[in-house]
Parts: sequence; C-alpha cells; structure tokens
Amino acid sequence: MKLKQMLIRVWHYIGRFLAWLVVAGLIGSLCGLVGGGFAMAVEWATHFRGENGWLVYLLPVGGLLIVGLYRVMKLPLSIGTDRIIETVRSQERVPILMAPAIFASTVLTHLLGGSAGREGAALQLGGSIGSAVGCIGCRKNRSDVRRICELCGMAALFSALFGTPMTAAVFVLEIIEVGRFNTRGLMPCMAAAVMASVVAKLIGAPAEAFPLAAGLAPVNGVTALQTAGLGVVFAVMAMVFCTVMHTGGKWMRRWLPNEWIRIAVGGLAVIGLTLLVGCRDYNGGGAHTIVEALAGHAKPEAFALKLLFTAVTLSAGYKGGEIVPSFFVGSTLGCVAAPLLGLPAALGAGLGLVGVFCGVTNAPLASLLLSVELFGGEYLPLFGIVAAVSFMLSGHFSLYHSQLFAQQGLGEDEEPAVSAKTDGMAEQVEEAA
Repeated sequence: MKLKQMLIRVWHYIGRFLAWLVVAGLIGSLCGLVGGGFAMAVEWATHFRGENGWLVYLLPVGGLLIVGLYRVMKLPLSIGTDRIIETVRSQERVPILMAPAIFASTVLTHLLGGSAGREGAALQLGGSIGSAVGCIGCRKNRSDVRRICELCGMAALFSALFGTPMTAAVFVLEIIEVGRFNTRGLMPCMAAAVMASVVAKLIGAPAEAFPLAAGLAPVNGVTALQTAGLGVVFAVMAMVFCTVMHTGGKWMRRWLPNEWIRIAVGGLAVIGLTLLVGCRDYNGGGAHTIVEALAGHAKPEAFALKLLFTAVTLSAGYKGGEIVPSFFVGSTLGCVAAPLLGLPAALGAGLGLVGVFCGVTNAPLASLLLSVELFGGEYLPLFGIVAAVSFMLSGHFSLYHSQLFAQQGLGEDEEPAVSAKTDGMAEQVEEAA
C-alpha cells in the first residue's frame, strides 16, 4: 500500500513537472517571438534616429500619439510595471491590450529620441502574454497558476531582450516581495526564460552585449575594500535615482495634470536639453555610451545628464523603462569614481552597472547572476561585495512603488512584517532608518 501511494505521488510530481514544462515552453516561445520582434523594432528605431537626427523634433507629436493610443485602448497612461507587480499578488488580470500599447509606444519613444530603456515594456509585455496563456489554459481560473504564468512571461520577455535567462528568471521572482523568494515559480520561469532566449536568437534578435576586459585588477583584500567604498557611492546614487524618478513624476502630474499638455511639454523639454548639451548621447537607451564606459571612457557629467533626460522623459508619460538608464548612470559614474579609489575605470564601470541596478531594484541575487552572464566570473567576489553593500545601504528605496519588503525582526518572538515602498525622499529616509 505504501509503495502504491509513493508511486502515485511520484507520478503526480512528474505530471506537474511535465505540465509546467509545456506551459513554460509555450509562454517562452511566444515571448521569444514577441520579444525578438520588439528588440529588432527598438534596434531599428535607434539606428534610424541616429541617421535622421531631425526626428527628435517630432518627440512632442509622438507623445500626443502615445496619449491618443492609450485613450483609444481605454488604458490609463500611468499604467506600467507597478501594475504588473500588483497583479502577481492579487486576483486581478493583466489587460491584454497592454501588450500592443506598450510595444508601439516604447518603439515610438526610442524612434523620436526619448531617454528610456525597454525592460519596462518587456515586463509589461511578458506579464500580459503570460496572463493570457494562464487564463486560457487554466479551466478552473486558479489565480495561483495565472500568477506563475505571468511571472514566466515577464522572465521570458526580459530574457529575450537581454539574452540573460538566469538573471531574468531570478529577477522576476525576487522583485515582487524583497526577502521572500517564490521558489514554486523557479522551474517554470527558468524554462520560459531559456526558451525565449533561444527563440529570440533564432529569429535574429539582438541581445544586450556589454564587454568587460579581463585582468583589469587582482581580487584581493585591497580591491575588496576599494570595491566596498564604491558600493557606498552606488547606494547613494541608487537612492538619488529612485527619488528623482518618483519626485519628477509627482511634480509633473501636479503642475501639468492634463496628459496631453504634460507629454507635449516633456517632449519640448527633451528637445531643449538635447540642444543645450549639443549631442545625442542621452537620447534613447544609450547602449553605446555604456560600452564606452566599460572600455574606460566616460564624461564626468554623463551620469547626471542621463538621469535628468530620463526623469523628464518618463515623468512626462513616454514609455520604456528605467533599468537600462540605470546601467548608463551606474557605468558612467563607476568609470569616473573608480580611479579616485585606485581601481581601473573600466572595472569601476562594470561594478557601477551592477551596483546601481541592485540598489534601484533590490535584487541582489539577480545582480550577481547579471554580472556573471554579462562579464563572466573573474571578478565575481567584487561584484558580490558591491551588490551586498549597495543593497543594504540603499534601504527601502525602489523604482517600483508596489514592491514590498519582507522584514524579519531581531527578536525570536517577533513576526515577519511586510512594508510597502514609499514615494517621497523624507518618507523613504525615515523608513530606511
């Protein structure tokens, strides 16, 4: 009898494993196709804008088109990654119309020179696709299954865009609630992420490539202390980054409550800033500047200007994401700050990319995997130090309002608590303390 029960249980686990493998493979394939097409569309938009610099003057017109698109699809312009994070924890469904809306609006933002990334679109696209597959495939309408499908979609689109499947899978499981890792979703998310990365490569989609030279510095006690010092700098930068992004959005909505006027004014402001700095380095994602920083070359003011451009663009209502801009800010800041502490500029750029990313997302495990998938394992101990320092010192600051933070008290009888992220600088400092 016991043997029969054991065999039934084993068959049950094998059946669930195979079922999730099929579902994750389906989501990964769909997201690989969509994500690959999205990556190619953004790449085309970036190259086309580079060859036709006058397109930046059409940014306000593009902004009006984005507002009109969201109005036609009856979606609030403010809908974004926070909505996806909230739906993973709730019974709500992700609007399927979010997928075409964020696809078109992000490509348009990049085409016309708005300063934004593309991972925000990836998480929203993937979440909507995963939610749709979960709703179709789950006859009993189980919200727990649909939530894992949403996570699979988010991981798959992220992987298709960046070519980092391990980072993508761990990232979406880590950011929902900091301190509580959803182990149930690990296998499906990893399978979906790997499948999406393979499919995207098969159709010729470009992946992010940020090379870092080998042999820049030894890994020893001295470089560890120097890296810890850089971690403090990146933690402060992460707090500034989050505060500027949130505060800028609140001010823009307060001063210009009309969406049409706000996005047009924001477009004009980006045009003015572009003319003022006299170059186009801060329009779009700025991947070429990140590559230059990783080679040891960056302007001292680059990180501050990119933050300003990105805050204006996204606060006005243009679409994209903040993670690639955080790569830009972290790498250029690290390139400038590292030599002051005795580290090579190129290594500092790599540490900054990972350190600021960790601080703004509160995803230390994903940050470590990102360093390995982008740069290899030679400097892994240093990346571990910078991620740990940045994560701890950046406190409860986050890019995502809906991100929760699981807190475990020091006393044995204290129950774990969950706190939400705060918005304003004063509230965040008080919460972190």
